[in-house]
Amino acid sequence: MKSKFLSLLWASALITLTACGDDSSSSGATNPTEENSTPIETIDQDSTATDEPSIEPITPSVIDSTTANPVDSTTSQAPEITDVPTNTEVSLDPSLAGDSMRVIIENTYPNNTSIPVDDFENYDYFGAELSGTDQFTYGRFEARMKMVSIPGSVSSMFLYYDSSYILQDVPWNEIDIEILGTNPGGWQGNLITREPDDEGGASKRKKTSETKSGLGFDATEDFHLYALIWTPEYISWEIDSVEVRRDVIGMAKGQVEFMTKQQTLRFNLWASKSAGWVGKFTGAELADGPQEQLIDYVRAYTYDPTTKEFTLSFQDDFEGNSLDRTHWSAGDWEMEHVTLSTDNLVVEDGYCKLRMTRVFNPEPAEQ
Repeated sequence: MKSKFLSLLWASALITLTACGDDSSSSGATNPTEENSTPIETIDQDSTATDEPSIEPITPSVIDSTTANPVDSTTSQAPEITDVPTNTEVSLDPSLAGDSMRVIIENTYPNNTSIPVDDFENYDYFGAELSGTDQFTYGRFEARMKMVSIPGSVSSMFLYYDSSYILQDVPWNEIDIEILGTNPGGWQGNLITREPDDEGGASKRKKTSETKSGLGFDATEDFHLYALIWTPEYISWEIDSVEVRRDVIGMAKGQVEFMTKQQTLRFNLWASKSAGWVGKFTGAELADGPQEQLIDYVRAYTYDPTTKEFTLSFQDDFEGNSLDRTHWSAGDWEMEHVTLSTDNLVVEDGYCKLRMTRVFNPEPAEQ
């Protein structure tokens, strides 16, 4: 097994972040064909592995939810700060204390302007999705990943109620963390909820709560630990074991208390048509080969609301040459600019690789 490293940091003050104004989320998908796969719809916008660092393994079986970071069940003391990016600026907003904690890091690494191409329509574009088959009601979900950020791309980890896309009488539950094509040094967190339509047929709108912030590093250059924590009392996001956002029950939109449906853990890499959200996708960055989101390992924990402890459900280190079908399936439907391809989800070299590719087609289908 590869050695693993977690850079343990601790945020000792309530740190708060302003909400972002984009109505962004994962995108509309159609025509799922795999038995364990379901399409993901999202809200319209305005229209290679490197050397792995030396790592120490952490294999807790139980985590106490009263602490912000994973610790052994016999310990409740937080780790000391050992490393903080020196080029970051942190904003504090005491007006949100007791309501939510959010970290703002102002430094970013903007992508260059999209590269124009004359033959965009002469290529077929493909992405990938790793879809979990385990159903969870609350839990902790960790993945050590190196992400993708090219104009137009979305590189993600998220929880999703599989029937959300049906709409009508079906509620929507979704929890996202995304690296977008406009900035490899930033991340977006989002909750998406939707109540079932009224009996008279009136359609309910989705509620979203997007927030954006800098990461303090370029997510495409190295591996970092991303985590989603979901409990009845709060939903939080962690990056490298630092809690960077927390939403709690009682907030204005009521999303935490509405998030009660069983969800599956998913990862996907795709290209959106919403240039205002992720930049204009031209596919030019795929000319020299695939773009790859790499997953080093995944850990999933269940949650006991009575004891408030997380217990390890499974860990996947992707050491073989194929997916563990007891936990995963592959997406194979359309996601705006790309079609999710099972061929673009590969397990090799100790990683799960989600690839974005293009294939020349001299006679493209009519749009």
